[in-house]
Amino acid sequence: MNRRTMFAALAAAAMIGLGGAAQAQDSTMQQVLDSGVLRVGVTQAPPWYSKDPMTGEWTGGLAVSMGKAMAEDLGVEFEPVEVTWGTAIAALQANRIDLMYMLDATEERRQAVNFPETPLLYYSLAVLARDDLDITDWADLNDPSIRISVPSATSMDAFLTANTPDADIQRFPGNSEAIAAFQAGRVDAVTLFHPPLIAARQRLGSGKIVVPQPVESRPSSVALRQEADTAFVDWVNEKIGGYYSSGQTQEWYEEFLRDFGLDPSTVPAVMRERL
Repeated sequence: MNRRTMFAALAAAAMIGLGGAAQAQDSTMQQVLDSGVLRVGVTQAPPWYSKDPMTGEWTGGLAVSMGKAMAEDLGVEFEPVEVTWGTAIAALQANRIDLMYMLDATEERRQAVNFPETPLLYYSLAVLARDDLDITDWADLNDPSIRISVPSATSMDAFLTANTPDADIQRFPGNSEAIAAFQAGRVDAVTLFHPPLIAARQRLGSGKIVVPQPVESRPSSVALRQEADTAFVDWVNEKIGGYYSSGQTQEWYEEFLRDFGLDPSTVPAVMRERL
């Protein structure tokens, strides 16, 4: 029995156990196997998803690599479907995509879509700082002489307010404005969760990314359609757990960083154990 046939048999058995035709209609696993494609939501967001501007193909990023590997494991084709972070949940509900990587499992999202129990990876609150700024702990930033930019009214803003109250915290409407303030030299550091800082550091060509201690780390996940049949979510849970524990998730991340022209040793890991 080949792999695809085996998964089909398992999915069929799960549907029978859950009660017939109504459940069959809901089964993402069976739908993927029958159609021969795994539809993955994608959006231009390095280091997770990256489209080649010359060909229009989704060729890079951790989530693209993982999606291709999971499709291969099922014996189906990888099919990227372009969405935005804001429309991904609706795309799942409308059955336009089968999964979307890098969506955090918030309580609000759990009301609309499903998530596996195992985290996909971890990312941490970080700073992009002047090369000459000595930072090890958050306490090192808690000084009136240090100017820090941050998007206003965000969890990042709340963290800085609580942990670096003596710093000169300068608040901006969004990520790009906070980064622009650092680029212009109006602040000494910018605070965001570390992935957006990677592209900023590469573009600016100066500054250093630091994850200060104690690490403020949060998990990200994979959003899936809500359904009674658990075959697909159980399989995704097993796969992402295996990729993480084997170090494959980190390897895909580092592969993209190298292709992006960055030394992985200078960038925070996406495994909590390596932070």
